[in-house]
Amino acid sequence: MHIFDIIGPVMIGPSSSHTAGAAKIGYVTRKLLGERPVQAEILLHGSFSATGSGHGTDRAIVAGLLGYKPDDERLPNSFAEAEKAGLSFQLTHGVIRNAHPNTAKIHVIGENGNELEVVGASIGGGRIKICEIDGICTNFSGEYNTIIVHNMDTPGHVAQVTTTLAQKNVNIATMQLYRNTQGGYAVMILECDDIIPKNTLEWLQDLDGIIKVTSYNVEEEV
Repeated sequence: MHIFDIIGPVMIGPSSSHTAGAAKIGYVTRKLLGERPVQAEILLHGSFSATGSGHGTDRAIVAGLLGYKPDDERLPNSFAEAEKAGLSFQLTHGVIRNAHPNTAKIHVIGENGNELEVVGASIGGGRIKICEIDGICTNFSGEYNTIIVHNMDTPGHVAQVTTTLAQKNVNIATMQLYRNTQGGYAVMILECDDIIPKNTLEWLQDLDGIIKVTSYNVEEEV
């Protein structure tokens, strides 16, 4: 057990789940987008919707999208900071079927036109789970350097990705595979111990059957 599982994360309060976790969901979404977001649609579900305004959930998610971490002193003023940064956003409340009570769905558009939809849940103590990416079910924490490969469900793609990472001396901590149907659309998620080089993404993106490659390195700013 990590010490922060007991005392909670370093953060701007008031809530580790509704504030720190929410900021982390926004932050990971920005990382996955890979560029500065300029437009965001944020849907709050369950407890995020019911009590999020009082706990600063809305401001925390926007802060995360701006690249602020949960302990950033600018978090309470994120709406004003978003206006200065050129990030327009819309906040709505709704229901996400079978979702954790502390869940947000975020659709973002980046400055270069890239789009991404993320469903993330805050599961306590500032920890999060990314539950969906672009409609595909996932399950990862955002605590590791991560590469996400969207591809057609045909043979060879897993071997290509893992071989490429091995050649770059990137050690894989966990790997998850998802698909919507046999032979259809698939996603592989690899959490890694080492920094993922950008030229790895560029090489993978050019392979036949690869639809999109996204990634982030935990300590790398976007």
